[in-house]
Amino acid sequence: MTGKELLFRTLRHEAVPRAPWVPFAGVHAGALIGADAEQLLTDGDTLVRALLEVNRLYKPDGQPVVFDLQLEAEILGCELVWARDCPPSVASHPLADAPEVPDAGALPTPERGRLPMVLSAMRRMKEAVGETTALYGLLCGPFTLASHLRGNDIFMDMFDDEDYVRELLAFCTACAKRMADLFLGAGMDVIAVVDPLVSQISEQHFEAFLSAPFTELFRYLREDKGAFSSLFVCGNATRSIEVMCRTAPDSISVDENVDILAAKEICDRYNVAIGGNIPLTSIMLHGTQQDNIKYVVDLLARLPEYRNFIVAPGCDMPYAVPVENAIGAAQAALETEAMAEMVKNYVQAEDDTDVELPDYAHLERPLLEVFTLDSATCAACTYMMGAANGAKARYGGSIDVVEYKFTRKENIARCKKMGVQNLPAIYLNGELKFSSIIPSSEELDAAIDGAL
Repeated sequence: MTGKELLFRTLRHEAVPRAPWVPFAGVHAGALIGADAEQLLTDGDTLVRALLEVNRLYKPDGQPVVFDLQLEAEILGCELVWARDCPPSVASHPLADAPEVPDAGALPTPERGRLPMVLSAMRRMKEAVGETTALYGLLCGPFTLASHLRGNDIFMDMFDDEDYVRELLAFCTACAKRMADLFLGAGMDVIAVVDPLVSQISEQHFEAFLSAPFTELFRYLREDKGAFSSLFVCGNATRSIEVMCRTAPDSISVDENVDILAAKEICDRYNVAIGGNIPLTSIMLHGTQQDNIKYVVDLLARLPEYRNFIVAPGCDMPYAVPVENAIGAAQAALETEAMAEMVKNYVQAEDDTDVELPDYAHLERPLLEVFTLDSATCAACTYMMGAANGAKARYGGSIDVVEYKFTRKENIARCKKMGVQNLPAIYLNGELKFSSIIPSSEELDAAIDGAL
């Protein structure tokens, strides 16, 4: 049985001899061949060469071709900012000053933006490894795309203009269908709807605005296209796991903010597979190879059965993950019993990094501390940091704002010392104010005014 068939059986909810392994090596693929993120995501030859190296080194049962949630946003008029070690971020929102809905003529077509390069890379990967490896086509989910277009105002729109939000989401769902058609035509086996901002809204808002679009989209993929589907979320999506399952994707994927075993119990009730959730920074980026092996081995040992489970990083792997760490995770997934024996007496070393916290009782002005995975790479973190930067623009020198990125080892220690449970989060003068819920400007201003 090939790895591709193993993954297909999991997505068909059948019994399998082991859990399939799907490393989400987006920009990290570039690091394997010495290419930066912009080279990787703009040059087809570079992209294919990097993806083949991922396939050779990590022996995936399934792998994404491109992990870039800005493809659609770029086509629809968002300006992008590029960095060396992460996908581009959205720098402008075309609908920020005008609550409009693009017409059907704005939908992606094969010749627009970077799609010619991406679709070509998909076809080349299909020819090279498509017999043995399931290929994922990742598209930007409706809510995250709506946020790219509208900006942080989308969160207030859900209170102030419900009809507009539904109309914009209908357009973004049509965009997702168009992207799915293009990706399937280029040979993709699984369409992954990546919507990280889902974790930043309430269960009630999910049901009011997203249940219908997601249900429509997954029904389209299954019934009209005969394709497998997955719903990717980031952050603490715990409160929305059940409503996500009700939209009937074939699988969902979550990061380390979610108790994956508790989430799997919910998913099993709806016969939805779940994937994840090797910690991206504390284990994959800053851990050792043994840490990665042991994490995967221990995770699999806690499963009652392998059915409906996919081993994967919590999200797009950081660019600088050491190759040996990802190989360790791969070995643990592919040769679980042998690796379990190898690390049975291994104990992860305690991190002795120490950090000094601010003297919150004697601050000169209110201090907003934003704890993120990395606002340059994580969409939910981008919009949480955007909320804080918006407050800084309104209050100027009356407040201080700082971001602590979880990708830095000292900030992992800071999170532990502060007791940060979920990312992204905003603390005000050392007290948690917003966790995995992006505040409106009014909500954030009220909190700041109370501290002034």
